[in-house]
Amino acid sequence: MTDRLLLETDRLALSGWTMAQLPDLVRLHGDPAIAKYLSLDGRAWSEAKAAEALAGWIELFETRKLGKLRVTRKSDGVLLGRAGFGIYPRTGEPEIGFALFAEHHGQGYASEAAAGLRDWIFAETAADHFIGFADTRNAPSLAVLTRIGMVRTHVETEPGGLVCQFHVYNRPGAND
Repeated sequence: MTDRLLLETDRLALSGWTMAQLPDLVRLHGDPAIAKYLSLDGRAWSEAKAAEALAGWIELFETRKLGKLRVTRKSDGVLLGRAGFGIYPRTGEPEIGFALFAEHHGQGYASEAAAGLRDWIFAETAADHFIGFADTRNAPSLAVLTRIGMVRTHVETEPGGLVCQFHVYNRPGAND
């Protein structure tokens, strides 16, 4: 995946990453407000862990047209965070995820990016559904999943120990 534009919403541009942008991901996942919901111990990602994730996102886009994307504000090009689809390892399902720098919380950016991604996955891939989940303590992320029309399914403890609320969104018309 390159840094080319893949999706636009009213205020946002979602584009691919390059390895040269690794410092941005390290800064994002090094933020304690972000890290506390990514693992039970709440540790910031190391540069090595961020590099591994970034390489995986790039490969996932190239092989399956999925991956986490850079989210920038169109009006000024400021990096807000990342959002996109991964593959949930336990089931192989597309899984939506997002993380924004704390200073950009509460402005509707996560909901806007997630709604754009919801529409994008069905227009651009053959996926019949996708899942999303968040730490049960992360009320703002859980609200985003509900806001874009996802349906709560179950609570599960992830391998790292986080207790997460799961959601699903089915392709419109798939169950008619």
